[in-house]
Amino acid sequence: MENNEQFASRIDLSQLKDSVAAIKSEIARVIVGQDKMIELLLTAILADGHVLLEGVPGVAKTLTAKLIAKIVDVDFSRIQFTPDLMPSDILGTSVFNVKTSEFEFKSGPIFANIVLIDEINRAPAKTQAALFEVMEERQVSIDGQRFAMNPPFITIATQNPIDQEGTYRLPEAQLDRFLFKISVGYPSLEEEILIIEGEHGRKEDPVASIKTILSGEEIADYRQKVAELHVERNLMKYIAEIVHETRQNKSLYLGASPRASLGILGASKALAAIRGRDFVVPEDIKEVTFPVLGHRLLLTPEKEMEGLGTAQVIDRIIDKIEVPR
Repeated sequence: MENNEQFASRIDLSQLKDSVAAIKSEIARVIVGQDKMIELLLTAILADGHVLLEGVPGVAKTLTAKLIAKIVDVDFSRIQFTPDLMPSDILGTSVFNVKTSEFEFKSGPIFANIVLIDEINRAPAKTQAALFEVMEERQVSIDGQRFAMNPPFITIATQNPIDQEGTYRLPEAQLDRFLFKISVGYPSLEEEILIIEGEHGRKEDPVASIKTILSGEEIADYRQKVAELHVERNLMKYIAEIVHETRQNKSLYLGASPRASLGILGASKALAAIRGRDFVVPEDIKEVTFPVLGHRLLLTPEKEMEGLGTAQVIDRIIDKIEVPR
């Protein structure tokens, strides 16, 4: 009887799984490879998290973000960050109305559902800081007034590797507001041949040919289902142990915050849902731990000079902690 009750209460994820499969198929018509990046982007959308895409110019970071925005039927905005960009250029400003003799708020491009911030590390710290409140609290405060963002609100930011000319390192407080940092690498030789062949025969704008699959209401419904996924208590303890270990690790100068723990929990539930399960398994947690923690950890100067990477440290932490059974 108990098993029947548990079975009856299972969450129906068939529609969500079908939508994800349709999105992947639609994007594959334009983007060759990058399957992991696309799956993590969809995971972030379902987990209500912001994404930072890092890679050299020309590896389809911006194109992928534009395709995601086209597939989801919501308002889209693109902001190109430059060294002379001011906070008011992003958030908006108060303008004096001569007819009413009052100031009126004119919203900036941040007021959209999916916001693509291109080359976020090209702008100085003052402009980057303008995103702190809106990314965390989904609102903007201007002249004593608060303006809430309409859900869903997601920022997808791209950045070039920080050692490239004209880039500014993002402050830790801002990096911590991104659920994922996804590194986008070069395609393989076979993939590059397919890219060239696809472009040679293309006769229309790839973004214009993409079909809309998801609505804002469906995203809200899917997010509700994701929130209801089952997570065993020992898996929650497993997440806490991983994050806690980053604060004890001698190779790290800065460990992860509780926001990272919540990020791993939310992302692992979203990934499980994408794969058609209404429960989280340890593999889900392991898979999202790297993109959740990678940008939140700082190596000690000594380990940095030795050439150690944060991915290696995370690997060691995961190997050290016993996987729940």
